[in-house]
Amino acid sequence: MLNTLTRKQFDILAVLVESEEPLSQRQIGEKTEYSVGTINKAVKELQAMNFMKDGRITKEGREALEPYKAKRALFIAAGFGSRLVPVTLNTPKPLVRVNGKRIIDGLIDACLAAGIDDITIVRGYLGEQFDQLLYKYPMIKFIENPVYNEANNISSTLVARYNLSNSYVFEADLLISNPQIVTKYHYTSDFLAIKMDRSDDWCFEVKDGFITEQKVGGLNCYQMVGISYWNQEDGMKLSKHIEEAYNLPGGKELYWEQTPLKVFKDQYQVAVRECKQEDIVEIDTFNELKAIDKSYDV
Repeated sequence: MLNTLTRKQFDILAVLVESEEPLSQRQIGEKTEYSVGTINKAVKELQAMNFMKDGRITKEGREALEPYKAKRALFIAAGFGSRLVPVTLNTPKPLVRVNGKRIIDGLIDACLAAGIDDITIVRGYLGEQFDQLLYKYPMIKFIENPVYNEANNISSTLVARYNLSNSYVFEADLLISNPQIVTKYHYTSDFLAIKMDRSDDWCFEVKDGFITEQKVGGLNCYQMVGISYWNQEDGMKLSKHIEEAYNLPGGKELYWEQTPLKVFKDQYQVAVRECKQEDIVEIDTFNELKAIDKSYDV
């Protein structure tokens, strides 16, 4: 997709489309953190294009945003969750309840709140248990991963590789506390990440807002969160590149995101979208689960 809007024009329209009331330039500046002069210039441009009028987005402005809209969500949910034993012996990790609510429900609810109802779950381990989601979320579709126990999670995106355009990709075991981090519109493909002074986890080196390297551990880096978004163009490339990466020697051992961030990194420009540590939690171990939900501490 060729961007027809500048980044500043996009950010202003994305703010306007979410507002029920007209916004002043000062209010737009507060929400976008752009300077008064920048807002003034971009607003004049948008008004000249008939994309906004009297502090509101126009019908034409909404149409201009449409190519940037998230249209679907793909959940990677095939794995065993070995570090959460014993609770995962009989329950897939995304279906584990934390304070009475299944982990995956918060992510699905955030998608629906953002207007994303084309939702696909790749399942494997105890896959039939995911059918219980259909009572609450009848729109969900499932794709089976028959090799989840003999390949890494690249195998899950392989079987769902044609679902990646204008799509979120979620690790399905993330406990979300701020659903607003799932947004309707994206200017470019991006990965959610947390700015850290130090991380021992998977993290990104970033330059000018774009990922230059994915690695384990770093200083003054962005710690990776398992939520990403892929625009139409990148999603189409991924459908081909994931298959190629999977078929490389050792390809079955890759994490899926290494396809665009390592194996074919010269063909992608992926932005970092910053979030806060309190926005989302990955529960890796049974002890971490017990710390969050005391009902498991028996």
